[in-house]
Amino acid sequence: MKDSRDIIKSPLVSEKSLQAIEKGKYTFKVDIQANKIEIGRAVEDLFKVKVKEVNTFKMSGKKKVIRRKEGRTPNWKKAIVTLKEGQKIEVFEGA
Repeated sequence: MKDSRDIIKSPLVSEKSLQAIEKGKYTFKVDIQANKIEIGRAVEDLFKVKVKEVNTFKMSGKKKVIRRKEGRTPNWKKAIVTLKEGQKIEVFEGA
């Protein structure tokens, strides 16, 4: 089994994700091979909260051109974690 820190890579902070925090939804960049159950357990383990629901999205890498050479940024996975009523993650409060 993977370590929780290997599953949750980083929080995603954008205008849209900060508005979702008011509804109890937190957005994370996660390991591309992690499933919803692993992501939910990792969030519960790291932040000591109860998870209600996990939604995941596979994000395609973007095409980049650098000095006439084409390439792509890597594909990645985004998870939106909904917490149970009354729960919150303190890490996002300063954002």
